[in-house]
Amino acid sequence: MTAAVRGISHVGHRVLSGIAGFGRFVVFALTTARWFFTQPRRWGRWRMLRNQFYTVGVASIPVVAITGGFIGMILALETFNQFQAFGLEGRLGGIINVSVVKQIGPVLAAVMVAGRVGGALAAELGTMRVTEQLDAMRAMASDPILLLVVPRVVACVVMTPLLTIYSDLLGVWGGYLITVGFNGVPPIDYWSFTEYFLGWWEPVNGLIKSVFFGLSIGLISCYKGFNCRPGAAGVGRATTDAFVVSFLAIIMINFVLAAFLNAIDMRYISGDVRNPLG
Repeated sequence: MTAAVRGISHVGHRVLSGIAGFGRFVVFALTTARWFFTQPRRWGRWRMLRNQFYTVGVASIPVVAITGGFIGMILALETFNQFQAFGLEGRLGGIINVSVVKQIGPVLAAVMVAGRVGGALAAELGTMRVTEQLDAMRAMASDPILLLVVPRVVACVVMTPLLTIYSDLLGVWGGYLITVGFNGVPPIDYWSFTEYFLGWWEPVNGLIKSVFFGLSIGLISCYKGFNCRPGAAGVGRATTDAFVVSFLAIIMINFVLAAFLNAIDMRYISGDVRNPLG
């Protein structure tokens, strides 16, 4: 077998493995959805959800707060000189806050959840798989997807939008701090242009994205944990893959939803393109 044939064979094997893996993920996601809709009394116990809400949401507040606040300050710091050159520095409030609420806040919060929580979920479930705890649950007629996956996915779906709101508020505050406090833009200009450009649809746009981000993080991280290879190396690889794949999913979902939601905005809500430069 020549090197070219071996190379083609290797590529084909990787492609087929990827397709098979995606198929297994779809089955995993559909099984999770089936248990979510058919057994809410079993997975919806407050004692089960409470710990996951804390792990996913409350414990992520510090990192989301720090990154959200600093991203708003960085945006204000980097864009002020360019806008000042055209005499448009008063419009920075609208530009910064729309960017934070529609794009940066949801994506940033989701990436923080994927990095801090997604890897932890994959490691936790991967360790349970390696130590045969999942097999023990099945032997006792308990479905691990129902008892372990559904509560974690629900926590990601619920808490990611809440963290997004928190990230948005800190980003707006950070932008205000630099734009008004450091660069001397009048507060009335900052807030008046924010009110003009930032309607009700922009926050809803960001929250819709964050729901799908949370769903993808929960499903991907749990799937990687459930299907990790044996041994410590397998758990470590699953943890890394959970973050990398979740991050890629966030970027792709953001692109698709941005195009879809912007089309809805143009067709049914705003009806025109608002020019941020006046």
